[in-house]
Amino acid sequence: MPLPTPFFPPDLFAADRRVLLDLMKRIALAPEQRFILGEHTRDLELRLKRLYGAEDVVACGSGTSALTLILTALGVRAGDEVVVPALGCAPLAACVANLGAVPVFADVDPYTLVADPDQMERRITSRTAAIVPAHLFSVMADMPRFVDLARRYDVRLVEDSAVAQGAVLDGRPAGLWGEAGLFSFVQVKSFGMPGEGGVVVTRDAEVGRRVRMLRNHGQDGDRRFVHAFVGHNSRFDEIQAAFQCHRLAGLAARLRRRAAIAEYYTAHLASLAEYGIRTPPPGLQGRCHYVYTLLAERRDELAGHLRECGVGSHVYYPNPLPYQPAFAPYTAPGDRWPHAERAARQMLSLPLHPQLSDRQVAHVAAAVRSFVLS
Repeated sequence: MPLPTPFFPPDLFAADRRVLLDLMKRIALAPEQRFILGEHTRDLELRLKRLYGAEDVVACGSGTSALTLILTALGVRAGDEVVVPALGCAPLAACVANLGAVPVFADVDPYTLVADPDQMERRITSRTAAIVPAHLFSVMADMPRFVDLARRYDVRLVEDSAVAQGAVLDGRPAGLWGEAGLFSFVQVKSFGMPGEGGVVVTRDAEVGRRVRMLRNHGQDGDRRFVHAFVGHNSRFDEIQAAFQCHRLAGLAARLRRRAAIAEYYTAHLASLAEYGIRTPPPGLQGRCHYVYTLLAERRDELAGHLRECGVGSHVYYPNPLPYQPAFAPYTAPGDRWPHAERAARQMLSLPLHPQLSDRQVAHVAAAVRSFVLS
């Protein structure tokens, strides 16, 4: 009888259900009737600021809006070019396009799957306003090289660290390498919550100030109806902020559990490279362990085998961004991104979340191994 091992945990917030219900009642009945951008949001921002050593943390409506706010705060405008990875989530390109700027797609590293500094450098022109390397799955991009690249070409550096909360590279947390970074709180992320939300993190107080105004219709601090510039509605929910403050104490343990599961997978699956199944790079340096993604030459067959074994799997990004109809107009005829194309054909993600039992983790690894060794 297969051991049921879903890709997404069905009981993600079950242990905190009572806390969430109590918070909803308390905030809903509080005399101040403040449901957005109140004391709980400020508390969450302050806690994350202290945790990561940021100059400022600004909570906003989603990871996507966080990226839009950063690009706007840094002065990206219509006609500018912004270099982004060809492989990744749609907001990488959509946030740029929605500002009237032009997303320029660079190929990724064939093994780590993250933005390749050499490929990004080839796409920089006199019209480039910013580069946006993105951490992907369980690997941080090579941020020291991107810092040097931004300095040499005098372009803005934005770190899409949406999936990388808790990752550290050379002693510096993800999100704090560029002029600003971001975390996403969508439910399946490392610090997910039951709804949309995210934060901008930055070491630049002025960037933080502008983002803070932009998220609330461009209003100048607490001066209501005084709009310094055209902004957005990207405000954070007080119930969610209080819930995230409650869950923050357990984040480190959840991240350790994710890392332990990833380490187990690598220890038991790295030897399958000769059979056309390649694991992510091992280790803890610059690793976020959000999603554990294999490269499998027979990806669809492997997914079917895992399904028969009761193991859920998931294909993220089955098409590179330049091949999406929405972004094809931003590409040149004959342009290619071979590493992103190959990855899109071969990527398969395994279950990786703290709710997995040791027995389920072992079952996942055994199921993958049985695909080629039985």
